[in-house]
Amino acid sequence: MTENLKHDGQFKYIEEGQGEPLILLHGLFGALSNFRETVDHFKQKYTVVIPMLPLYELPVLETSAKSIAKFLTKFIDFKGYNKVHLLGNSLGGHVALIYTRKHPEKVKSLILTASSGLYENAFGSSFPRREDKEFIRKKVAVTFFDPKHATDELVDECFEIVNDRNRVIRILAIAKSAIRHNMAKDLPNMDMPACLIWGKNDTITPPEVAVEFEEKLPDADLFWIDECGHAPMMEHPEEFNRILSEWLDSRGF
Repeated sequence: MTENLKHDGQFKYIEEGQGEPLILLHGLFGALSNFRETVDHFKQKYTVVIPMLPLYELPVLETSAKSIAKFLTKFIDFKGYNKVHLLGNSLGGHVALIYTRKHPEKVKSLILTASSGLYENAFGSSFPRREDKEFIRKKVAVTFFDPKHATDELVDECFEIVNDRNRVIRILAIAKSAIRHNMAKDLPNMDMPACLIWGKNDTITPPEVAVEFEEKLPDADLFWIDECGHAPMMEHPEEFNRILSEWLDSRGF
């Protein structure tokens, strides 16, 4: 999808379609391509936007989930969006939650899929063995219910990331900041419509996390996808798109 990447000031982003802004936020090891089918489906009705989050560009001491949410604030202001639909996967969901806490008046709906913000079993104690590609392959495979989705291309991308010392330092800084920044107390104040789409077999943000999100958010609907891990929009894109489309329609969006 990078062939459609727009460069505008300090921002790089994908923007396709017309209508209300639907902003997609990728995770810590995510990429724009994670949302390929999501963009293709929703650009018929929405302006679908994927900003490239500055995971590796911020100064180390300023690299955190909060700082990335501040970047999102600048991006939304730069684009002049009045109201947005925010869709976040994993860390992207956490960033969406931090933004929503600060700017609830700007968020028309909140869509979380395998979001951090309450609990995340990210790396374990053995991350990263940088020199071992098969170890990285196993780590990537844990993201999915079906390991076939841990493609060579995806493994190579992650292998490249974890063999870059500057990127690893920032990944660990963001991950630690996300663990420290638990949002349980903030969720009851987020009263906009929320859609939760979760893989039943997610081992990184397991099902009980989704249930807690549903309990704490005032106006949330929870949907499950069976035989699905931590990236529903990649592993079951058609079902993910169907669930989200029907939910948006039911809410009059």
